[in-house]
Amino acid sequence: MKQKIAIIIGAGPAGLTAAYELLCKTNIKPVIYEMDDTVGGISRTVNYKGNRLDIGGHRFFSKSDRVMRWWQNILPLQEAPATSPSLSHITYRNQKKSFFLPQQGPDPEKSDQVMLIRRRLSRIVFDGKLFDYPLSLNAETLMKLGIRRVIKIAFSYIKARISPIRAETSLEDFLINRFGRELYNTFFKDYTEKVWGVSAREIKPEWGVQRIKGLSVGKALFHSLKGIFQKYSSIEQKETETSLIEQFLYPKFGPGQMWEEVAKIIRGKGGEIYFQHTIVGLQSSGRRVLVATARNEKTGELVRQNGDYFFSTMPIKELIRSFQAEVPPDIQKIAYGLRYRDFITVGLLLRKFDVRDKKSHTSFLPDNWLYIQEKNVKVGRIQIFNNWSPYMVKDPDTVWIGLEYFCNEGDEVWRKTDNQMSLLAIDELEKIRFINKNDVLDSHIVRMKKTYPAYTGTYDQLDMVRQFLDRYENLFLIGRNGMHKYNNQDHSMLTAMAAVENIINNIKTKDNIWAINAEQEYHEKKSESR
Repeated sequence: MKQKIAIIIGAGPAGLTAAYELLCKTNIKPVIYEMDDTVGGISRTVNYKGNRLDIGGHRFFSKSDRVMRWWQNILPLQEAPATSPSLSHITYRNQKKSFFLPQQGPDPEKSDQVMLIRRRLSRIVFDGKLFDYPLSLNAETLMKLGIRRVIKIAFSYIKARISPIRAETSLEDFLINRFGRELYNTFFKDYTEKVWGVSAREIKPEWGVQRIKGLSVGKALFHSLKGIFQKYSSIEQKETETSLIEQFLYPKFGPGQMWEEVAKIIRGKGGEIYFQHTIVGLQSSGRRVLVATARNEKTGELVRQNGDYFFSTMPIKELIRSFQAEVPPDIQKIAYGLRYRDFITVGLLLRKFDVRDKKSHTSFLPDNWLYIQEKNVKVGRIQIFNNWSPYMVKDPDTVWIGLEYFCNEGDEVWRKTDNQMSLLAIDELEKIRFINKNDVLDSHIVRMKKTYPAYTGTYDQLDMVRQFLDRYENLFLIGRNGMHKYNNQDHSMLTAMAAVENIINNIKTKDNIWAINAEQEYHEKKSESR
């Protein structure tokens, strides 16, 4: 019997997960076409002179047991640190998980194939001060805000609870209902506009549902009070809102290490991966896609590949453009009207920071992320890679950071040369009094197109495009760009897993794939316990 073939467009988390699941659970051979020269998508790790850069930051945390086990199956968890003997097992919901035995795991000092246990700390830089993120409603925060602003925030929040905006038609409505207008204006408005380039009034509320979910002032306060009496020892932390997670897992050499390992396994099991190949044509008949045509970007050669199943993680507008069959004009218009937000990371190698921090009592900040809420700079976030993993930095006596700029391809920021971007980043760090420019040792620029699918433009008509594409019974849209859905890494993996399960169980509808991360919680099917 002829072996069935699955064409997978893209070697990011969703595409590689689909390939891995197919090889482990079926006799279907995956053939992956990736337009870039490496795996991982935005979850890749860029290695610059031994200093590794994580694009966007990827905490390895999921409320899905299946995803947590999947990650640990690829990269085992480090042995329990001597300072944290409670991590010799994982507990949650008052039960112990026997499958998780970190005290028998590899030592990061001796093994590279290891997942680290990391502490989470992110803060907001506002008005020259550092605030906990999410906000901790403690005496320090209240003192930094000042009594007048605290009173305005309190009354504004009470008003939002008593008289909320009934019809949430925008992200602004969503945030005001959960935090009050004053707190929204103080800590959300400007940052949101930096990220998306438009007012929060122009963004659909679904973004908040997917990314912020149940977090509110009330839950932040409850978490602050609860932390006084109870410290979580569970890595899964299923009862904790995602934005309040205090621990996470992280590959020793960054997220790309996970996907590089998965790619090795896929090839070892007979799967194929072709880099710098762009899908330029999809041939279909009736309700099935039959052939994919890929262009080798190095040679210009066109390659045709027959397939029994097709998994797409490419942006929907590019997928529609690749269809050789006639696509209705209204579907084309909606697909081409979908918008994206692009991303530039400026990696800076420093001798040291020039800011003193009360939390660490040194000039070295212990944060993973710093959210920059200052109006006088363009930078949106700063990552401190030393704190994601000390192995991301070649020289432990240096500080390796990434300044994140949100932009649109072709705009003023995107058009800057690498040297101009480096100078901009250094100037802005000096402006917020974080560094002395004489402490900058080196820099590196990474640009990523279509990093964030935007909930603007024709997004509110996306269902029409979905209905058109879902008619093709052997075509599965998965992952962030594949579904034009602002999914986390684990959500993208779950969409791939659900698609493979549908093939195995001969399920024709795609509803279960689209339902992932569409509600307040996403749920595992019984089959996921296999």
